[in-house]
Amino acid sequence: MGEQPIFSTRAHVFQIDPNTKKNWVPTSKHAVTVSYFYDSTRNVYRIISLDGSKAIINSTITPNMTFTKTSQKFGQWADSRANTVYGLGFSSEHHLSKESAGGDIQSPLTPESINGTDDERATPEVTQNSEPRAEPTQNALPFTHSSTISKHWEAELATLKGNNAKLTAALLESTANVKQWKQQLAAYQEEAERLHKRVTELECVSSQANAVHTHKTELNQTIQELESTLKKKEEEIEGLKQEIENARELQAQRDSLTQKLQEVEIRNKDLEGQLSDLEQRLEKSQNEQEAFRNNLKTLLEILDGKIFELTELRDNLAKLIECS
Repeated sequence: MGEQPIFSTRAHVFQIDPNTKKNWVPTSKHAVTVSYFYDSTRNVYRIISLDGSKAIINSTITPNMTFTKTSQKFGQWADSRANTVYGLGFSSEHHLSKESAGGDIQSPLTPESINGTDDERATPEVTQNSEPRAEPTQNALPFTHSSTISKHWEAELATLKGNNAKLTAALLESTANVKQWKQQLAAYQEEAERLHKRVTELECVSSQANAVHTHKTELNQTIQELESTLKKKEEEIEGLKQEIENARELQAQRDSLTQKLQEVEIRNKDLEGQLSDLEQRLEKSQNEQEAFRNNLKTLLEILDGKIFELTELRDNLAKLIECS
């Protein structure tokens, strides 16, 4: 959640041959988007490039990395963690000139040295908000406990909503890709049928057996390549179907947590009612105790008066006895 894109460019992506360590192996058939990301939670930068759903570059930038311009339209850098060397081929020298510090010298891999287009830059901002929390009283313990549970479920629900939004976007993108691949598959099938017909026509019309055989071999090879591509597309469609099923399961989990959150809210309302009732009873009890104390105080005052009168009576009786 803390990783944000800074800018992007388009280039052909290569990797060094792991066997020879000399030849370049293309990892994309055409120019793809190469993006520069900043992760605010870990304070690191990454270069990421996707070819469809496959990550062909996932390189974490370190201070000792350098971007080397090796030709007018080509630059490279070594990633020790991935144990490989990445290369980027651009459509013009102008784009590559923005990649390096200039000429054939080496420049550090920074946002300024990787930017190859005039794309907008988005600077990530990190904000931290802290708020003091009051300690709960003894009478409010049940309500505070249920409120904590409610906050926990709300956080879980917010996380699931975020994941659900991402999965929904991925699902829409996957659906669009499926439609596009189906159209490509139909085009491949039409092309295969056309090639089969062409082979048949060449076998019937051509008088040169060797030429026909060579052309037939080429057409059969093309058909095999199309069938292999068709099989790969079918496998990708199956993978997308599995992702759709996973998205539906997450949707069901989100609905379940929503229901639990509603039950917790109802429980909170019940506890609030009970707490209000207890407070009213406590106030009534305190009022009754105060009235009892006032009555007892009045009785004590009357009793003191009676005792005083009895004391005087006793003294008078004693005086009378002495006089007699």
